[in-house]
Amino acid sequence: MSLKLLIDEDAQDKVLVKLLRQAGHEVITVNEAGLMSQPDFLVLDYARNADRILLTLNCRDFQSLHAADSHHPGILAIYQEANPSKKMSFKAIVNAIANLETANFPLANQFISLNHWNY
Repeated sequence: MSLKLLIDEDAQDKVLVKLLRQAGHEVITVNEAGLMSQPDFLVLDYARNADRILLTLNCRDFQSLHAADSHHPGILAIYQEANPSKKMSFKAIVNAIANLETANFPLANQFISLNHWNY
C-alpha cells in the first residue's frame, strides 16, 4: 500500500522525500505545492483539499490545528528529541509509516506520533 503524503516545510529533506518515494508513496512537498512560508492552517487546508496525509516535525502547531478541527486525511507527527541519539532517522520514519500501514491503522482524522510506531 502507498500513501498520498504532503511533506511539511520542516520535514522536506531531499533524502527523506527520496526514501518515501522509493517506498512507493505518492509524495508532494510544500515547496512543490507552492506553500513555502505559508501559515500552517493553509498547509493543512491544502492537505484536506488534496486528500493527502500531512507529515510534519511541527507537532505542537499541527496538534493545535487538529484539536480545533479534526476533519483531515491524517497528520503524521515526528517528535524530535533534544538528545540526538533519540531522534528518528529518515529510515526510521519510513519504517514507522510501513508499520502503520501493516497494522491497517486508520489515519483519517487522526493526529499520530510516528515515534510510537518506530520499532
